[in-house]
Amino acid sequence: MRRLPDPARDAIVATACFAVGALLYRFDLYELWAGPSDVPLGWRLLVLCIACTGQLLRTRAPLAGAFIALSAASVDVALGLSAPVVIVLMDLLHMATLRGSKRTGQLITGLVVTTAIGIAIGIALTVDGWRTAVGSGLQIFSVLVMPVWWAVNLRQHRSYTEQVARIAQLDRRAAVTAERSRMARDLHDVIAGHLSAIAIQSEAVLSMAERDPETVKTVLKSVRENSIQSLAEMRTMIDVLRADDEEPDEPASARLSEVGRLVDSARAGGLTVELTGEAPAELPVAVDLAAYRIVQESLTNALKHAPGARVEVALDGAGRRLAVTVTNQWRGPSTPGTGSGLVGMAERAQAVGGTFDAGRVDDLWRVRAELPLAGSL
Repeated sequence: MRRLPDPARDAIVATACFAVGALLYRFDLYELWAGPSDVPLGWRLLVLCIACTGQLLRTRAPLAGAFIALSAASVDVALGLSAPVVIVLMDLLHMATLRGSKRTGQLITGLVVTTAIGIAIGIALTVDGWRTAVGSGLQIFSVLVMPVWWAVNLRQHRSYTEQVARIAQLDRRAAVTAERSRMARDLHDVIAGHLSAIAIQSEAVLSMAERDPETVKTVLKSVRENSIQSLAEMRTMIDVLRADDEEPDEPASARLSEVGRLVDSARAGGLTVELTGEAPAELPVAVDLAAYRIVQESLTNALKHAPGARVEVALDGAGRRLAVTVTNQWRGPSTPGTGSGLVGMAERAQAVGGTFDAGRVDDLWRVRAELPLAGSL
């Protein structure tokens, strides 16, 4: 259903209040406090009409509307305060406190509380009988304090709701940022791992195309395997992005049990790789993937920065932690890099509660990660 514009709704409210008030006046159901009993009905309706005029501004200029209603109520007090005018005044005080600025709401609250306390004290000093004084005080509270108090509570609730929505928005942004960071890390692993190997191996093929056909065939076979693996992992990442699951599974092929394929690819690129030790048969999925990516990135860095070097990959799954150590001869950076590979390896190790260290040790470059096994996560 289409919502009416604010001016139309204000006009409906003003008309309804005037109609109800006219009925109360017609059947003498309007007196709140004793006043002149011979006031003509026309005067009552005129004062009510002025008050209802303020309701035409209840959403666009609520403070001005409240001032108009307060002026009409001052005249109505002289005639004998009546229920219809009080209803209009309560509505406009509520709207002025709710719709006005924060400063306006605080000003109205202070004025209303001060006025109510002053009137209550005056009633207590001038009215005989505590029952009458209490009844009059409750009427003052209902007329002045109640609508303002209600509006203040609504403002606070709206403020809390906005804060919760803001926090939820920040949480969503943080989740998106974290997911983008994870996807960027995975993309780097795929591109730096497989495609860098393809580029290096292709260069090797070009340099020996006419001298060693068997080696060329081996390198081309490795290039093909790296290409297929790269395409498979990219396809898996695209499927992850399209999936509805909140925590999609990682690519099943990126497991430490496939480390032999990484070693073969590195050897085809010209490295002399020695693999020692082995990982436990059953590894937590996150640890398995992190260890695989760390070995992959370490071999890629060795291919880029120490081509033809001797590399040792050591796996040690004894105890409650899996140790992954990759060392190669230090030859200095032969290819410029961004350092994102080392950052990605450190992030992967820390994500599963492990530790990571990389640096030069004598004439070697060493990468070492210790990852917790099941039971110590």
